[in-house]
Amino acid sequence: MKGIEVFDTFLTGAREGIETSFHILPTLIGLILAVNMVRESGLLDMLCSLVAPAAQMIGISPEIAPLALLRPVSGSGSSAYTLSLLKAFGPDSETGKIASVLSSSTETTFYAVAVYFGACHYKKLYYTIPAALLGDVAAVVLSILTVKWLG
Repeated sequence: MKGIEVFDTFLTGAREGIETSFHILPTLIGLILAVNMVRESGLLDMLCSLVAPAAQMIGISPEIAPLALLRPVSGSGSSAYTLSLLKAFGPDSETGKIASVLSSSTETTFYAVAVYFGACHYKKLYYTIPAALLGDVAAVVLSILTVKWLG
């Protein structure tokens, strides 16, 4: 009705999308490399072993710790880990419920920052990362409390 050439507009949008993809590709490659290095180096296992005693003290399964640490970094890795928790403990178990609530209430913080800030070439992340990680910590705590209180 407005006389806009729909196909030409589509092609322009597709071209701009491809250009944006090429701009953020180095950032994504760096993020994927960092995630793989953390996994393969054993750093994730070491961090989880440090957190496990605190988890047991508050009465949650120590298997939740890797999910809480992995979720802000890797969506696919945390999804696979959540699935393994659901298979091992069952979806109706406390661990399964906490894993489900945690997975659905947190964001892959570093991926989102890499994509969105990389796309607009914004480099100053003074408050973004700490605020986002604080949100992730709040989600972990509230996921545990929600399942403990509401069962």
